[in-house]
Amino acid sequence: MWRGTGAFRLTSLLFGFAFLYAPIVVLVVYSFNASRLVTVWGGFSTRWYSALFADAQIVSSAWISLRVAFLSALIATVLGACAAVALARFERFSGRGLFAAMIMAPLVMPEVITGLSLLLLFVALDIPRGLGTVILGHATMGMCFVAVLVRERVEGVDRALEEAAMDLGASPAQTLLRVTVPLAAPAIISGYLLAFTLSLDDFVIASFTSGPGSTTLPMRIFSAVRLGVSPEINAAATLLIGVVALCLALYGAAHVLMQERTKKG
Repeated sequence: MWRGTGAFRLTSLLFGFAFLYAPIVVLVVYSFNASRLVTVWGGFSTRWYSALFADAQIVSSAWISLRVAFLSALIATVLGACAAVALARFERFSGRGLFAAMIMAPLVMPEVITGLSLLLLFVALDIPRGLGTVILGHATMGMCFVAVLVRERVEGVDRALEEAAMDLGASPAQTLLRVTVPLAAPAIISGYLLAFTLSLDDFVIASFTSGPGSTTLPMRIFSAVRLGVSPEINAAATLLIGVVALCLALYGAAHVLMQERTKKG
């Protein structure tokens, strides 16, 4: 009976992974297809990667996505880390429960609602949509994830270390920068990489907050797919998958490092 149950679980697991990742594998394989037809294999070739880098519009959108991801992740990391320290170290202040709820709300709120809200805000404030509004939108989304990760790590830091630093003459600001931040560095790095990945992949919020000259790579791919999938789009998606996979690998390494430091006390 137990053997049959184990086989069923293994089969279900394999089918689940196949359902999730088989389309991605097919996309990556056909990005090396020599044929122009995406459903007909014409041999191995890298011609579509050469065509991709020769496409000025896609290259420009890729650079925009990288700039937006870098800057929005930086802003999200700073704001999220500050929010995390406030929630983890200042346990009693007016509105703490509301503040924590507002940090958690975007995690479960549909991105369409967030994007539409940001659009209405920018219109009400008469802020022209462009690269800056996309960065602010992605930073708003990413800071919540950073706050959750960093708060968990800061709460695990032994307060005796901070108290010892202040007993030795360190000010609260020096204690934060020289004790708390280094101990929480793996979580901060993980939060930055996660915010970077979310920004790089985002389409919904960018479509609401972007303007002329701020078309990101996911938006460019979506507009191109509406006219029909081409091997060049498969190549662009494959490179995007590679960048995201690299960020996730670095995030996993930082998370493992954080767990090892926690075990060592």
